[in-house]
Amino acid sequence: MTLTTLVTATTLQHPLDVVGDDLRTPTGLRFAHLDYAASAPCVHAAADAVADLLPRYGSVHRGTGIRSQASTAAYEHARQEVAEFVGARAGDTVVFTRNTTDALNLLARALPPGTTTIVFDGEHHANLLPWPRQLRLATPRSPEAAVAAAAEALRTVRGPAVLAVTGASNVTGEVWPVRRLADVAHAHGARIVVDAAQLAPHSPVDLAALGADYLAFSGHKLYAPFGAGVLAGRADWLDAAPPYLSGGGASAAVGTGAGDVRWATGPARHEGGTPNLLGAVSLAAVCAALRRADREELHEREQTLLRRLRHGLAAVPGVIEVSCFGPDHPRVGIVSLALPDHDPAVVAARLADRYGIGVRAGQFCAHPLTRHLTGSTVISGCGAGPASLLRVSFGLGTPDEDVDRVVAALAELTEG
Repeated sequence: MTLTTLVTATTLQHPLDVVGDDLRTPTGLRFAHLDYAASAPCVHAAADAVADLLPRYGSVHRGTGIRSQASTAAYEHARQEVAEFVGARAGDTVVFTRNTTDALNLLARALPPGTTTIVFDGEHHANLLPWPRQLRLATPRSPEAAVAAAAEALRTVRGPAVLAVTGASNVTGEVWPVRRLADVAHAHGARIVVDAAQLAPHSPVDLAALGADYLAFSGHKLYAPFGAGVLAGRADWLDAAPPYLSGGGASAAVGTGAGDVRWATGPARHEGGTPNLLGAVSLAAVCAALRRADREELHEREQTLLRRLRHGLAAVPGVIEVSCFGPDHPRVGIVSLALPDHDPAVVAARLADRYGIGVRAGQFCAHPLTRHLTGSTVISGCGAGPASLLRVSFGLGTPDEDVDRVVAALAELTEG
C-alpha cells in the first residue's frame, strides 16, 4: 500500500491520517473541510503524542519527580525534533512560541537597535505589522520583480537590515523566490526571515536550502493543535536581546535589587513561564512524521488535487482565480477567488449551510494584498467589503470528492 493510499484512507490510523475526517454536519452531510490555510485538522501523530504523554504530564524544568523529569525530557526532545525538521545548523536555536505571529514579534523585539526591515505589501499581517523601521515595498508582479525590488531597497540601507518574506502566500498559495531573495539579502550584508506558516505544511523547510537566517511557523497549520509555534534560526541576536517574556525560566539568577537579574541564554531566555508542553510535543510529533514520509509523493498528490480544483473552477462562470505571479507560477494547495457578482461571505455561508463545505471569505489578514488583487482602493474591515475574496485550501487527507463538491456547489450558487 502506498503512502498516498494511507493518507487518503479513512479507515486506517496512519500517523498522517486526519482525526475526525468522518465529521458530519447537523444535516448528516460529511463535512468537507477546505479551510486548511486557516487551521489544518489534527493528525493522529499529534493526537497520539498527546495521549501518550498525558499520564506522565507535569511541570517542565521545575522538579525532580518522575512527572517533571518525563515532561522535561519530552519537551527538549520536541525541540530536537523540530530542529531536525528545519535543518538547524550549528549556531542556530529553536524557540517555542504561541504561533507564527508570536514568533515574528519575538524576532522583531530582538533586532539590534537601528535595524531596517524590508517587507513587501503582499505579506500576512503577522509578517507586516511587527517590524520596526520599515521600508515597505509594493506587491511585485513577478518573482524577478520581487528580487529586483529587494536588491534596490537593500542598496539604500545603511546599518543592519532584515528582509522579511513569506514562503508561500496565504492568499494565492504562490511560492515566493525565497532562495533568490536570501542570496540578494546576504550579498548586501542583510539577514532574511521567512514566514513559513503556509510553506511548512506543504513543502520541506530547510534553513540552509532556503538560505534563511530565521524561520517561523505555526503548529495549528501543521496538523497539530493550537497554541504552539516556532522561531528557528541564528542565536546571536536572540541571546543579545532582552527576554521576550520576563519571568521564571528566562532568568538564570535574580538579586535583591531592582534590575539585578542575570538572564538565561539559549531558548530559555525567550520562553519565560511554564511552557506549552503538549503543544510542543504534538507539533514535534507531526514534524517527525513528515520527516519519515515521502514528501515528494505527498507533493504530487497535492498538485494533482490542485490541478483538479483549478480546472474545475475555470469552467465556472463568474469565478476568477487571483494571483500575483500569474497562473503558471508554482503554488501550494491554496486558491482564492474573486466573485464580482456575489458577496464572498454570503457564498461561504451557503457553502457551509447547504453543502457542508467549509471555506473562508474575507481578506485573510492580508488587507494590502487583497486590495491589490481585487483592484480595490477601499480600506474595510476583516470581513466583507470590496476587497473580499473566497479561499479554498486543502492538504493531507483531502479526497478528490471534496474538490469536486466545492466546484459543483460554486457552479450552482453562482448560476443561481
